[in-house]
Amino acid sequence: MAKKRYDSKHRLLRTGESERTDGYYVYRWTGRNGQRHSITASTLEELREKEDKKAKDKQDGIRTEAKNVTVNDIYDLWREMKRGIKDNTFRNYCYMYEQFVKDEVGKLRVQNLKKSDIKRFYNLLVDERNLQITTVDNIHTVLHQVLTVAVEDGYMRTNVSDNVLKELKQAHNFGEDKKKALTEAEQELFLDFLRSEKTRYHHWYPVFAVMLGTGMRVGEVTGLRWCDIDMEKGMIEVNHTLVYYNHAENGCYFNVHTPKTKAGVRQIPMLDYVKEAFIQEKRYQEFNAMRCKATIDGYTDFIFINRFGGVQHQGTLNKAIRRITRECNEKQLNSNSDVLLPRFSCHSLRHTFTTRLVEQGVNIKVVQDVLGHKDVKTTLNIYTDATQELKQREFEALQKKMTNRGDGRDKPEKAVKTSENQV
Repeated sequence: MAKKRYDSKHRLLRTGESERTDGYYVYRWTGRNGQRHSITASTLEELREKEDKKAKDKQDGIRTEAKNVTVNDIYDLWREMKRGIKDNTFRNYCYMYEQFVKDEVGKLRVQNLKKSDIKRFYNLLVDERNLQITTVDNIHTVLHQVLTVAVEDGYMRTNVSDNVLKELKQAHNFGEDKKKALTEAEQELFLDFLRSEKTRYHHWYPVFAVMLGTGMRVGEVTGLRWCDIDMEKGMIEVNHTLVYYNHAENGCYFNVHTPKTKAGVRQIPMLDYVKEAFIQEKRYQEFNAMRCKATIDGYTDFIFINRFGGVQHQGTLNKAIRRITRECNEKQLNSNSDVLLPRFSCHSLRHTFTTRLVEQGVNIKVVQDVLGHKDVKTTLNIYTDATQELKQREFEALQKKMTNRGDGRDKPEKAVKTSENQV
């Protein structure tokens, strides 16, 4: 039978407990791997609180012996196990973590990590580094997944990043940034400006007309090949996307990927002006002796190329939109026009196409199929926004009509009473 031990205050010590000569208390135990571990406290009460916590951790399956495991260690485990996502998505996750998390939260020990650590980190990104909320959102996506692995493997009891991003958005009054569609007048102004032979941006008309007339994503449009379009049947086959990378380690390069979901593989009917845009692009390239010189993952003969025969990418197209918008608006101001182009991007053209479909009463399932949405909820979010704007415009028109009717012009004239003395 083990001999009972007491501290200097004659209190009975439990198995594994001892009092040091400096008055501190120590609890020692052997882990599952055979290694010895210990915890220290200034009082016996504090030591036993720590013991109880260790016991509860053990009961709940928390790895009490893994006290030196950092968030970066769990990230390495996450990288090794992560499956089921596109390569470009995985690369972006890794880039976000290694660029922003690795040297900050990544160095902290998992067992000591608190919710306040994550809050402080996100506030740092927004307040001091001036990152956009969309970037913080991407960082949160990968960090939350990494910490989920820590919970599942018993390093943490709960995921301390839960709801932190939501609280950040509320604290900083970050609203959801809705992609605004061009109005019909703005859309026509944009296309008319590009159609004009007088503008130096005339060669940009085909690619932007195709975006506006198909609702295709930027990578789907820039990845189109001549063999993907059937001019006789008037159909566009969407079966891949062109992805542009600009990473510090590997530099700038392109890859071709299949769509993320089966819904991304689809056929889109050509509107007349879309077909004309393809014909115009073909004539332009033949006249200027341009031909595609790019071969990416076995894909070549791309439709939309630059003057060097290389493929286009989103950054170049968005810069072109900004220049076009600036010069178009200058022309409009000089002619005292009421219509000006707002600030918009390539993705706004996809949203504009969707809005035009909704305005014409196109069936929601057709909209979903043409846009390549896997989940109808994604389509419904855009659909709801568009119908809300349409409803607002209709009611404004109704209000105008009602106001005109109430201004006295449509009212019958009142009978005028005359006195007997009046002639």
